[in-house]
Amino acid sequence: MIHEHVLFCLYLLPLIGAEADEIVSAKEGDSFTLRTGFTERQDDLDIEWRFGLSRTLLIKIKSGNIITSSDTIFRDRLLLDRQTGDLTITNIKNEHTGAYELSDDVLNKVLKFIVTVYAPVPVPVITRYSPQCSSSSLSSSSSSSSSSGFKRVLLCSVVNVSHVTLSWYKGNSLLSNISVSDFSIGLSLPLEVEYQDINSYSCVVNNPVSTQTTHLDIDQLCQTCSDCDYYWSQTTEAVIRLVVSAVVGVAAVAAVVVLFYDIRSRRAGLERKN
Repeated sequence: MIHEHVLFCLYLLPLIGAEADEIVSAKEGDSFTLRTGFTERQDDLDIEWRFGLSRTLLIKIKSGNIITSSDTIFRDRLLLDRQTGDLTITNIKNEHTGAYELSDDVLNKVLKFIVTVYAPVPVPVITRYSPQCSSSSLSSSSSSSSSSGFKRVLLCSVVNVSHVTLSWYKGNSLLSNISVSDFSIGLSLPLEVEYQDINSYSCVVNNPVSTQTTHLDIDQLCQTCSDCDYYWSQTTEAVIRLVVSAVVGVAAVAAVVVLFYDIRSRRAGLERKN
């Protein structure tokens, strides 16, 4: 996830003409502050804050007066500290992602910031994908009550996400993960666990500004191997019923055919006698 964020920043750097002085990550709906580093501002120091590749004027201090741009995406969101020149942007959205620039006409100082705004991540959901029983576990279950070979495939899923990483952990150890940079309708990551597994598992989704974790309750999602036996017994029973039905159907058709030809042969015999 950090790697993707760095790549995004490296993509923007050549476009704004110089390396950024600070890289900022922020969450939608929150506020972020771009700091000038000034402890106090001189009365004759005029500053300007600009945004984007077009360097659109956001807000400035001119002769002690604060002048705010009428740009619609920043309307009623800009707060400027008159003493330090620090700029705070409130109730931020994804459209506020981009390059910000501070300049002054006295110290001839230019500061550049790259800001990336992320949506908060949703809570991941763990579901049971499907029952899986190996042939060895089925044969062993018929001769003993052991269910050590019984496994289930679980899915951890999130929907409507972008720039996130979805991960399975066993305790504090990472087992597997998957990342998406562009918008994705749904993202899922499977995990195979055995019945009677006493390890602690959790699914984590995160981006640079938020994290959500769901812990696996094996007692709830992974029942005894009898579930697996039941699944297979139901499947086998259904197959047997289908086969029996097919056999009965074929026998009935055969009986009708035999009866038809028997009647036909008797009728032909009678006609010959007459």
